[in-house]
Amino acid sequence: MIIPSFRQVARHGRAWLAWAALLAAPAFAVPAWAAPPLDAPPADAAASAPAVSAPAASDAAVPPPRIGVATMQPGEVFFERFGHDAIVVVDPITGAATSYNFGFFDPGEADFIGRFVRGEMMYYLVALPFAEDMAAYRDAGRGVSIQWLDLTPDQAREVAAALADRARPENARYHYDYFTANCATMVRDYVDHALGGGLKPQLAGRSRGNTYRSEAVRLASPAWWMWLGFDLGLGPFADTALSRWQEAFVPMRLAESLAEARNSAGQPLVLATEQILPHRIAPEPAEHVRQWWPWLLVGVILAGGLLLARRHRRLVVALATPFWLLCVIGGGLLVFLWGFTAHQSAWANRNLLLLNPLCLYLLASAWPLLRGRPPLTGVRWVAWAVVACGVLALVIHWLSFQPQYNLQWIALLLPVHVALAAIFGGRDLPARAG
Repeated sequence: MIIPSFRQVARHGRAWLAWAALLAAPAFAVPAWAAPPLDAPPADAAASAPAVSAPAASDAAVPPPRIGVATMQPGEVFFERFGHDAIVVVDPITGAATSYNFGFFDPGEADFIGRFVRGEMMYYLVALPFAEDMAAYRDAGRGVSIQWLDLTPDQAREVAAALADRARPENARYHYDYFTANCATMVRDYVDHALGGGLKPQLAGRSRGNTYRSEAVRLASPAWWMWLGFDLGLGPFADTALSRWQEAFVPMRLAESLAEARNSAGQPLVLATEQILPHRIAPEPAEHVRQWWPWLLVGVILAGGLLLARRHRRLVVALATPFWLLCVIGGGLLVFLWGFTAHQSAWANRNLLLLNPLCLYLLASAWPLLRGRPPLTGVRWVAWAVVACGVLALVIHWLSFQPQYNLQWIALLLPVHVALAAIFGGRDLPARAG
């Protein structure tokens, strides 16, 4: 059975690997000829309405359906941080509103957990009554608006028919990708198809300089562990400047672009925007410039503290042990993501040079050092090899072979690695008996 990802699995969410996150999408506006607002019909009437079955494009006697894009604002739970969206189709005869929602998955599928970890998730398009779809957002205090599209009658009928066909169980599945094939990009693509490919040319040649990383970290920022996972886990793929077309993986960005787009006749694509639910919780995080120097300041302070405590070797080892452990765990995850999953956005991650798996050797030396015994042979060389890898990360960043915005992590972690190498890579360590 297909289970709504927001209701059963944290309600209309989307998941992504260890640092899971979620996206939501835009809304559309009501034409002047529209029937009563969507929230006017009683919930029981909407709940009993079947999915819209669009009339044939050639049947001019039947009024065209209304087509809109619903944008749900970010929520407070981690999987709601990126918002959500759906396409709304209003039947011209009954007035029933159907929400075509691309944010569903089935946790009962065979190998569901394995697919999730490997980045091979399958999501579904599900058609459900709009009032039913809105219940969770109303309860959570999340705002919802709809942008109603100014399409020709034939375009509106074609979209309704295509969505009704796609929502059939045999057609509903699609391969999910957090950045390139999610609920927002699927909505974007259907709008582009309705315009005969006319939306993409309007967006693909324009950019605001945003990146997958900047958007993911911004929207995840209210949850520290979530933005931390994104920032450390994303590789160079996430740092290329996005076009407005690519940027539309974020539902709210798609809504902004639709508000500026033109239809096939050169008129504004959005006729009107209808506020369905008020937003009663914290708003979407604002954009801000990320500075690297505070990270360097913290890194230097930590390194200085370690150097001042170098005479108390056991204390330094006790402090270094959890640091090395975190490096080993983090580095192991990055190796796994790069070598054994389809999460392209995590491949070739240069943070692997900072969260270095070589720290496992240093970690193995911590126990004998804590007991006042000689460390493993070659620990000095390994400590300085970790530093060399960190310096290599800085050189690669400076040369910009392929951009990855990890200067803040270099500024924070490299000074600590240098301090630990200076302490444990010196010649005053007790030597093992030959």
